[in-house]
Amino acid sequence: MREIDERAEKEFGVKSLDLMENAGRAVANKIVEILSQVLRSPLAESSVVVCCGRGNNGGDGMVAARYLKKLGVGVEVFYVPPSPRKEMKKELQIQIEKAKKDGLTPGAVENPEALVPALSQTTLILDALLGTGAKGKPMGPIHHVIQKMMKAAKPIAALDIPSGIDADTGYHSGVYIQAKWTLTLGLPKVGLLKPHAQQYVGELVVLDIGHPPELLKKYAA
Repeated sequence: MREIDERAEKEFGVKSLDLMENAGRAVANKIVEILSQVLRSPLAESSVVVCCGRGNNGGDGMVAARYLKKLGVGVEVFYVPPSPRKEMKKELQIQIEKAKKDGLTPGAVENPEALVPALSQTTLILDALLGTGAKGKPMGPIHHVIQKMMKAAKPIAALDIPSGIDADTGYHSGVYIQAKWTLTLGLPKVGLLKPHAQQYVGELVVLDIGHPPELLKKYAA
């Protein structure tokens, strides 16, 4: 999928920020469907907590938060701030500013314990912490945020892949999200299709986010 993203921009002029916008919109629309049709929760009474990482998966989540708000869902959005060794992606910085302009107040997670009240009261959690590029055991604040999300015992939708699950193998290293739905982008990742990963993936939903069809067809084959 990373190669498809690169080729989509270089060969077809599909910008990464446009794909991110499409991804967030598609995820938000699917979550609204889950809230109303599966959880039977009226949108005006529903709430979603979006937990974003430092990378492009977090950027997708930030866009989803904006669209959820536009669709009438109560939204709280948080992101893990950069550390001395982990920089925040430029795309995520852009999306944080867009979210602020749309009336959201993205909160930097300095203390994961501060997430507990929001997580305990929400209808659904959107996991946008780690994407397909993440390898190994989640560390630092991400580790603790995952623990708080799981302890909340709320239904979780994972954006692209459950955080802590390896996109290639479907295995985890002890710290991971167990999702009820995985809203994957473009094409399903190999690890999501492994039999041993099904208990973490939940229902797998593949979302079209505007990749050129000829590229998707070539790689899917």
